[in-house]
Amino acid sequence: MLEPKRLLAAMWLIWFSGGTAQAEGKQAAETEALEMVSVVGSAEEAKDMPASAAYIGKEDIRDQSYSDINRILRKAPGVNIREEDGFGLFPNISFRGVDTTRSAKITVMEDGVLVAPAAYSAPAAYFNPAGGRMSGVEVLKGGSQIQYGPHITGGVMNYQSTPIPYEGKAYLKAIYGSYGEFRSHGFVGDTLDTAHGKVGYLVEGYYRGSDGFKSIDTTPDFHDSDQTGFQQVEPMVRLSWEPNTEMYQKLEVKFGYSSMDADETYLGLSEADFRNDPYRRYSSTRFDNIDSEQKGGYARYFISPTDNIDIVTTAYYKEFDRNWSKLQDISIGGVNRDLARSLAGDYGGTGLACLKGDLTCRLRVRDNNRSYYAGGVESTATYRFDFGQIHHELNGGMRYHEDKESRFQHDTRYTQNDDGVITNVAVGAPGSQDDRYGLTNAYAFFLKDRMEWGSWGFTPGIRYEHLNQTYVNNLAPATDGKSSLDMYAGGGSVDYRFNDDLMVFASAHRGFSPPSPQNSVVDRLQEESSNAYELGGKYSHGAFRAEVTGFYTQFENLLVVSSIGGTGTGQSENFGKVDTRGVEIAMNYDAGEDFGWGFSNPYFVSFTYTDTEQKNAAASTDAESIFSYGQKGNKIPYIPEFALSFGSGLHFQKWGVDVAANYVSETFTSANNTEQQLNGVGAADSRFGKTDEYVIMDVSAYYKVAKGVKILGGVQNASNENYIVSRQPYGPRPGMPLFAYGGFELDFDI
Repeated sequence: MLEPKRLLAAMWLIWFSGGTAQAEGKQAAETEALEMVSVVGSAEEAKDMPASAAYIGKEDIRDQSYSDINRILRKAPGVNIREEDGFGLFPNISFRGVDTTRSAKITVMEDGVLVAPAAYSAPAAYFNPAGGRMSGVEVLKGGSQIQYGPHITGGVMNYQSTPIPYEGKAYLKAIYGSYGEFRSHGFVGDTLDTAHGKVGYLVEGYYRGSDGFKSIDTTPDFHDSDQTGFQQVEPMVRLSWEPNTEMYQKLEVKFGYSSMDADETYLGLSEADFRNDPYRRYSSTRFDNIDSEQKGGYARYFISPTDNIDIVTTAYYKEFDRNWSKLQDISIGGVNRDLARSLAGDYGGTGLACLKGDLTCRLRVRDNNRSYYAGGVESTATYRFDFGQIHHELNGGMRYHEDKESRFQHDTRYTQNDDGVITNVAVGAPGSQDDRYGLTNAYAFFLKDRMEWGSWGFTPGIRYEHLNQTYVNNLAPATDGKSSLDMYAGGGSVDYRFNDDLMVFASAHRGFSPPSPQNSVVDRLQEESSNAYELGGKYSHGAFRAEVTGFYTQFENLLVVSSIGGTGTGQSENFGKVDTRGVEIAMNYDAGEDFGWGFSNPYFVSFTYTDTEQKNAAASTDAESIFSYGQKGNKIPYIPEFALSFGSGLHFQKWGVDVAANYVSETFTSANNTEQQLNGVGAADSRFGKTDEYVIMDVSAYYKVAKGVKILGGVQNASNENYIVSRQPYGPRPGMPLFAYGGFELDFDI
């Protein structure tokens, strides 16, 4: 039995350890340390975790040639997705009913480092790494997310980038498809034994470009109707050094760069125009474009002072700049007209005529020029020991994080005549529309103990974060200020393993999601908090795996942004209380493996049922906010009641084919749950109403020409389904139409 003094000494050693360890067990130490930067680890580890966990590996991503994270995540139950652009450039991801907007209410990481440009100050994910570059995607929900943050009312998602290979590897994949889309992904890497230890390297490049599947209306002075595509470039370099010491230690450095140029718009269509041609864009959107650039990386140090202690310390920094120039509103006869109301036919149809280029008016295009930076240092440690008959795995960590969002924006006004020709351009002074910043300094601590006693497991955990936030508005200095916030979370889970095949688990935990500096300093909003409960079971035997989880979450002070997607005029608010409950089911089975057929015949099912309920009426009377005028008992916007994905495949020695289908039920797009394009005061508004119920199917196939050489092809949305995926930011928006592609894949050892 470990005496209390020895336990305290060991915990001290976690943070300030030195000394040496025996070479014996070094490989095990390496495995344990590397797992500390993973959320799930692998599909095998996911099935043994006493929590709702999903792991989507590189084969799942590569076989269907996915780059859109919305499509990749269909295999993970409990995930709610609101598409926006059809390509997955700006995903809106929700877990278990949290707000979908820009994935701001979930913690998103890449290799254990926060992805959002400013996860505290501005968590809206206007940057998202290319899904096609990844080697895996991990999803974790329930009490196990307590060691992550800052947004832990829903869940955590971690992108796994391409790791440095232990042996020489070269990879190249290229496809060409509909709408002039071209994708290329390649890397080369190796781990070399040298006199000074093992040295690893990886050099990787990713490119994706498309002409776009929409067409802009032409005018006498504009003929680039196909200017609706994008280009995305993401190179990465990764280096590692593992010195020849008895004590396991490893240094890893990663640097990545990302740039994107997309002719993407916030503006949708009128209902009638959408049903006639969902891939049309009005001439008024021809100035819309987003240009973004991110660069940054991390240095990570692994050390195992003893066989039972692992410590990982990561220092990270990144910068992100973007300018989304997009149509903000219009004016007719000197009177401003709202875009969403114009699309719904308000203003006697004059607003819609202006957007189509059929009326003399002014177009106000806003340069949403914003800069972000984020950096910090995080150290986590694991100590494994036995206390009597109970085995403990004590995991603790601390992080200092700082991030900042700066806005320096202006408007440009274009005057058009009734032929849609631009006759005058007036450019505002830089910073004249918005000149402000929000800064957050965050200190985070967590402690979690995994205890195992026979067939029983118990995992209590706590998390504490202290935030210092600063808000400065150079155009309204009276609103400047500072605030501080303390947030607490905690809970526990219990699990019981009947045998190697069957286990059950249950958990209860409190989560939180902090307000931004403006929300905290100016709006005086509280953090969103939640009480979450889950009960589930996992079964795994041979070629069959299944997981069933029921969840129930009670949200307090739900944070909602009145200006979702850049629309709305009121302030953000604490919406109030919301309950979400549901069931998640995931099943995988390989008939070929089970019956020894000599080929693989996999099947998968991912099902989610989600019921959301507003427990109070909305306080907001901002008619433009989709959260205004919500009534007690109504549902939360954009959370479908049912989502189902299923598929199968055949994989022989030389060739293979996969088929996957996805069903999503219709959703309300506003808290007042209207089926009409009417806001809370009865005014026409194209953001209100419903999305469409839809079923889409993807098919992919490959043929192995030689060892390491594949020819591949496929079709996504094979039935060419037309459907409304969103009415945000302004009006109905379509999913991607039928997309066909072909290409090759080279995968060699070097």
